[in-house]
Amino acid sequence: MLLRKRFLLLALPAALLACAVQAQDKFIVLASTTSTEQSGLFKHLLPQFTQASGTAVRVVAVGTGQALDMARRGDADALFVHDQPAEEKFVAEGFGLERRAVMYNDFVLIGPKADPAGTRGSNIAAALKRLADTGAGFVSRGDKSGTHSAELRQWKLAGVDLAAAKPAGYKECGCGMGPALNIAASTGAYVLADRATWLNFKNRADLGILVEGDKQLFNQYGVIVVNPARHPHVKKDLAQGFSDWVVSPAGQTAIASYTIGGEQLFFPNAGN
Repeated sequence: MLLRKRFLLLALPAALLACAVQAQDKFIVLASTTSTEQSGLFKHLLPQFTQASGTAVRVVAVGTGQALDMARRGDADALFVHDQPAEEKFVAEGFGLERRAVMYNDFVLIGPKADPAGTRGSNIAAALKRLADTGAGFVSRGDKSGTHSAELRQWKLAGVDLAAAKPAGYKECGCGMGPALNIAASTGAYVLADRATWLNFKNRADLGILVEGDKQLFNQYGVIVVNPARHPHVKKDLAQGFSDWVVSPAGQTAIASYTIGGEQLFFPNAGN
């Protein structure tokens, strides 16, 4: 009996240590875009997922292009990004499992409220053509993010060939959405932003929304689990749990309930 008690006393710390290590391991690395973090969505959303699942989420917020590169290297378990053509290519190349639609919002053109370039309206191509023609200051993220990719598509639709010659006022910052907005605010420049980050942006100076409502400004977000066949160390089951939750009724309700000043920032559309 005494020997058994001694064995139990010795075994208990080891069991507790094993449980602690297991608990610490129950997390995923989520590579995501800066807009989901800088808008404040993750602070609202992820604690609800962790409470429901017991899985912690460690977010690396970079541009979508960088997030996809991280996942290609096996440095993330899942992706939550917003460049659908690039996401579909990622899955087609075998780096990711199923891509699932999660939510959407839109891009808006931000600029000085006086709008010296005359861009105001609902036609983003016409607005960018005005910026090119007038040489007005424009801040491009220039970081291969989802927003940057969307911006490049809009310039192309506007008939502006950036590869041939960038407009006089066009400047690339190689930075996230928040810093790009800060630069625009301090210099009186124009910038394409996702609406959610703009609504959460405090340093607006004399900036306002000038162009919105164009169907070309639709901004879709998707979730992808990294393929463990490419990277066996990926926490596929935990990552799949996150993917399943954000498209579930509970996750979709959590997304819809995130507001700033009574305005909804993201609109769930899982299954679309």
